[in-house]
Amino acid sequence: MLRVYFTSEDLARVRVATGPDYLWEISNSVQTLQRRDGARVFGEWRRWARPRLSDSCRLLSPLLPPYGYSPDFLTPTYGDCESLQAAVDTLVHTPPPRLRTDLTRVAASRRLPVWTESLAGGDGDALQRLGQALHTYHLEALAPFWHRIHAHIDADRIIRLHSLLDGGTDGLLAGLGPRFRWRPPVLEADYPVDHELRLDGRGLTLQPSFFCWPTPITLADSELPPVLVYPIDHAMDWTRPEPPERPDDGPLGPLLGHTRAAVLRAARTGASTVELARMLAVTHPAISQHVKVLRAAGLVTTVRRAGRAFHVATAEGRALLRSGERGGAP
Repeated sequence: MLRVYFTSEDLARVRVATGPDYLWEISNSVQTLQRRDGARVFGEWRRWARPRLSDSCRLLSPLLPPYGYSPDFLTPTYGDCESLQAAVDTLVHTPPPRLRTDLTRVAASRRLPVWTESLAGGDGDALQRLGQALHTYHLEALAPFWHRIHAHIDADRIIRLHSLLDGGTDGLLAGLGPRFRWRPPVLEADYPVDHELRLDGRGLTLQPSFFCWPTPITLADSELPPVLVYPIDHAMDWTRPEPPERPDDGPLGPLLGHTRAAVLRAARTGASTVELARMLAVTHPAISQHVKVLRAAGLVTTVRRAGRAFHVATAEGRALLRSGERGGAP
């Protein structure tokens, strides 16, 4: 059981991360890749990814086992990490005492490869080797799906915004999912071990994660900036092949028509099928068909929550809307 203790100051300093965290997605996916559960969501991706991984990526699995402790330094919570390169730059500058502390803790429960002795000492070559492995793994296992990962996390952020608008911070914390229980001033969550996190006025960053599974994650060292990584809902077809672009009109050909454009506009801030049908005065089946076309074009993503289909415009969809607003509505 995980228990997160809030003060009144902490409740005013809860934030949802602005997008996916590269290193959390890498860490969580390496662990998920080694497991067998969650096959309905990740089974197809595992079968696709395993034969494609190069040897350099296999450096990561000893540090990120499927169960148990993983080093905090692999997911730094400070610095500018808006790109993978920035995140890796932050990681390779981890102070040696942090490296030694984290790797000693890992070695207490399992044998680590010999090369990690150099890593624990802050050896620059070992750190650069680890950084390259992170880049290679992302390129081989995650990059082909990154825009979908980003779209799912964008959708989750909009769901959290709706929860915040409807119920304030209480509504946000109470709506995190079935593995969480908000009992003010304590947030409880399913967790593999007993762990307490006292925020003490520092606030909390909620980090939605595509590959976090099946329980939330936080850093082992409670002195680090508090972050709670939580699993999000997934569209079951997220590994489907990309639709080919036709030379004549590309993916925008199916978008002709005022109703479909209105659906895309409404999806910019997120809406369910029922809300879209009511807003646009069309039938539910018609909305479903329009959304299907938009989703196939990569302009909308759909997640299911509490029995409802929730549709959100992707980054590509929002870019199309901005383009239409500059030159006339689509």
